[in-house]
Amino acid sequence: MLSCRVLDPVNEPVRNAEFAVSDAMGRKVVSGGTDPFGAFVTTVPAGEYRLAVSAEGFTPYRATATVGENALASLGDVTLQLARPPELPAPGDWDIEPTHSSIGFTARHIGLARIHGRFNSFAGVVRIEERMDQSAMHVVIDAASIDTNVRMRDEHLRSADFLDVERYPTLEFYGERFTHKGGSRWAVTGALSLHGVTRTVTLDTEYLGLGNGMGGEMRAACRARTELHRDDFTVSWQTMLARGIAVVGPSILVELDVQIVPKG
Repeated sequence: MLSCRVLDPVNEPVRNAEFAVSDAMGRKVVSGGTDPFGAFVTTVPAGEYRLAVSAEGFTPYRATATVGENALASLGDVTLQLARPPELPAPGDWDIEPTHSSIGFTARHIGLARIHGRFNSFAGVVRIEERMDQSAMHVVIDAASIDTNVRMRDEHLRSADFLDVERYPTLEFYGERFTHKGGSRWAVTGALSLHGVTRTVTLDTEYLGLGNGMGGEMRAACRARTELHRDDFTVSWQTMLARGIAVVGPSILVELDVQIVPKG
């Protein structure tokens, strides 16, 4: 058996750290994640092994271990060091660039397969402040641009049964609180207005850093996700089921892949 416990620099367990065990030839033997106490244990044949441990916001850790026949090889406590976070965008207004960004969602039909869709038309701006936690963002999405690659379904989603685009032509998100969660992880909290209702929503965000585009322009990128509950926005799936309408389930996973450029 092979085991260790993964800790952060203040000796707190790192839960859900990813580990991979490879043999002397570099072939992966087993992989998984640490438990809520930062520990993992695995059973492997006797031999020489390489262990790699990684977690968001930390520098990867690597070690070797020899596992004997009917023996426990323990690496003890492994302390991960904080990774240097990527450089943040400069203060100022940054536009979301639609051609290199996407807003998608995943839902499930009641009793059927998953549905994947996206919004094809949206715009937004991010105001970066000197203190990143005081930054803000505003995104406007054209509700009628919903696209699941099935025309009849898209027309139904635009109808009064769902988004009701005639009455509510846009979805809007005002992000007003940026909270650093460690490493490249941020939480962006704000107000989402959908179907005439406004609710507080938090985007679990991974900041990917700065880079240059094909034309040499500076840009920044991030990925974000959140889960929306349809009943929070008065789109009642139980009512539609009672009417015999095939609908998506009560929650929808929204995923964003965003690039921003300085406002010109």
